[in-house]
Amino acid sequence: MTKRIYSLDVLRGVAISIMLFLDGPPDKIYSILEHPQWAGFTIPDIALPMFAFAMGAAAAISMSKREPPVKKILKRTAFMFLIGVLLEMEPFILLMIFDADFTTANFFEQAIVHGRLFGIIQRLAITYALGIFITRAVKNNLGILIAALVLLIVSSAGYHIYAPDNPFDEAHNISQAVDYIFPGVNHIYRPTHDPEGLYGCLAGTASVLFGVLAGRIFVDNSATTRDKIFTFCAAGVILLVAGGIWSNFDIITKKLWTTPYALIDAGIDFILLALFMKIFDAFPDAKKFSQPLVALGINPLFFFVMNNAILTFLYVLPDGKSFGGVYLQLYQHTTQGLISTEFGATLFCAIWALLWLPIAELFYKRNIIIKL
Repeated sequence: MTKRIYSLDVLRGVAISIMLFLDGPPDKIYSILEHPQWAGFTIPDIALPMFAFAMGAAAAISMSKREPPVKKILKRTAFMFLIGVLLEMEPFILLMIFDADFTTANFFEQAIVHGRLFGIIQRLAITYALGIFITRAVKNNLGILIAALVLLIVSSAGYHIYAPDNPFDEAHNISQAVDYIFPGVNHIYRPTHDPEGLYGCLAGTASVLFGVLAGRIFVDNSATTRDKIFTFCAAGVILLVAGGIWSNFDIITKKLWTTPYALIDAGIDFILLALFMKIFDAFPDAKKFSQPLVALGINPLFFFVMNNAILTFLYVLPDGKSFGGVYLQLYQHTTQGLISTEFGATLFCAIWALLWLPIAELFYKRNIIIKL
């Protein structure tokens, strides 16, 4: 396997583990493991920005050797976006296969006329492209930091200018207004908003740029490991404090990817990188325990896409009684109601996530890396 930055692979592994664990809860799980209804911050809220951050860091490491051509960036962006769109269309494609009453006209109406355009993979594709193009244009670290802060300021200002009396009202905000213009009310997740809408890409790109800065610190040969750990810690604390202060003006919510949300998540990412580097530097044997995270972290987008595709398949696959039943039938015949609803559903999520580990280990041992 080519030389990789171990701590970054572990960080990616943490992100994908959270997503695998919480992508398809079959019932009510513990509230700390669920996204807040609107404002707030819980454990799963760190996963998607962590993905974006790690993408930026990996891109910076790659660009330290050779800057990717524009054509390659656009090709990867388009490919990721297409995969995301296909994931959104998958339920309707499966219904055409399994439901004799679901016609081509139904498919056209629900998947094309009223189908969702944006999603998690599409958000990552857009923010990746914007982040890389900004990095190509700006070059130096200070410029990248300023670009990230400008994006966050513009994002925040938009909410306050558009609706000064209640900038983050769920039924009336600038993110919703942009969604209504593009892709249009027929193509968003909910009539009130899309959590992966276009406006959120401003702050989302800032998350990528913070990752770019982390990647540049990794490849700085003039700095010692101790220097890098200190820099990561300092950056993390500063971003956490900045996010806390900014939260007095903007709400913290993944639904809109607000500025304090982006700052706090990036702060957590920097501190986790510092923690991982310190642990693995002081205790090399600790890598034995983090091996599963690394195995997942070398192919994070692949496992995310496959997990979503299989979950959708099991929800749509007939169980002989109803549609959407196979996945729920598995839950009902295993952990449902064990001790409590929350415990049983959470345990099922944990088992589901663990089922991916043998595949991840196989890929890791055979040096199989699938880039999306």
